[in-house]
Amino acid sequence: MENFNSDRRRLLGQGLKLASLGLATINAPYVFAKTQTTLRVMGTHVTLQEEIRKQAMADLGINLLFEPKGEAELVQKATTHPDQFDLYEQWTDSIRTLWQANVIQPIKTERLQYWNEINDISKKGRITADAPVGLGDAPYKILNIQKDGSLGTEFTGEISFLPYVHNVDSFGYNTNIIPKGVPYETESWGWLLDPKWKGKVAIVNAPTIGIFDLALAAEARGLMTFADMGNMTTEEIDKLFAILMEFKKQKHFAGFWNSVPQSVDFMTSGRVAIQSMFSPGVSGANGLGIPVTYAAPKEGYRAWHGVMCMSRECKGAAQDAAYDYMNWWLSGWAGAFIARQGYYISNPERSRPLLTPNEWDYWYGGKPTNIALKGTDGRISVAAGDVRTGGSYINRFSHVRVWNTVMENYEYSLDRWYEFLLA
Repeated sequence: MENFNSDRRRLLGQGLKLASLGLATINAPYVFAKTQTTLRVMGTHVTLQEEIRKQAMADLGINLLFEPKGEAELVQKATTHPDQFDLYEQWTDSIRTLWQANVIQPIKTERLQYWNEINDISKKGRITADAPVGLGDAPYKILNIQKDGSLGTEFTGEISFLPYVHNVDSFGYNTNIIPKGVPYETESWGWLLDPKWKGKVAIVNAPTIGIFDLALAAEARGLMTFADMGNMTTEEIDKLFAILMEFKKQKHFAGFWNSVPQSVDFMTSGRVAIQSMFSPGVSGANGLGIPVTYAAPKEGYRAWHGVMCMSRECKGAAQDAAYDYMNWWLSGWAGAFIARQGYYISNPERSRPLLTPNEWDYWYGGKPTNIALKGTDGRISVAAGDVRTGGSYINRFSHVRVWNTVMENYEYSLDRWYEFLLA
């Protein structure tokens, strides 16, 4: 006990000396967990990655709780329990649902440090003045909160979501089985419904995503047309699913994947040769030695834009932490990290110094890399000499056909989607 008291007096004495020098409290918020703010983030596996959580906690001195879920489960929980999350991360196709359910609050652009750096994909719907906006809910159409409380295009200083991660999606195919096509010339969404690949095709199990992959495929095969694919009529939805039901009866589809890891498993196990894919899935499959090409369809890409929304219940210290976290996402490190899995950030120049010249030239510039590049998992995902399929950031976003969208007939399409899955 005497030694204990002696050590205690010695430590107290050291503490008083540090305090007198103004050093004792420098790291206090980071030492005692009870003083840290906890921020609860609910979203998908795309952005709720452990490396991101650890880096953000280290940089911001907050405690981050990540809760990744599937798309349907996310929307259901967010719209019914806004008290159980502070920030919500998903895609623009969830915004109308969340806003109409009154579960997210306006985000003030004056508190976003890098707002002026965010590019025109988010703010105007196109990367250049000549690029197509694309069908459906281009981000700028639902970004700004209008004076009457609706979502629209006029800037008011309040937005429904932070624009951050985004990309164009298509399908991946194993070039050991399917001959490699020519980007924008021979690669086609129609390949997903080509009878040659019967039993070797998978589709993402997400009603607001998979339906467009299949609609693009049906149109490309000449099986039907749409007046506006971004807002299908019930008659068009019925015709599409009648076509798809016939394909399913013929056992055309090998499965419907629910997560990026599952899509990688589908491809690496040989279960499929061609399927809906996200960029990290392509990188993951390549890293495991399967030569998967991410198509640049001649019909155009299906584009998506990530959203970060704030719960209506997020207040006080949690709200301050939420803004800090949003600002951190656009401060450089996160953008560089997700670039290595093929995703773009809304203010890319902020991340450029944190990427090697080869990484920047490959992922953003559309140029060949002189050396092999590693993905976020540490495995080589890009071979030396490779050029990103579809080319540069500007070129890829100049070929957007449709955005992930919740259509006016979404509920009807949802019923048909689940009928299709269960058939």
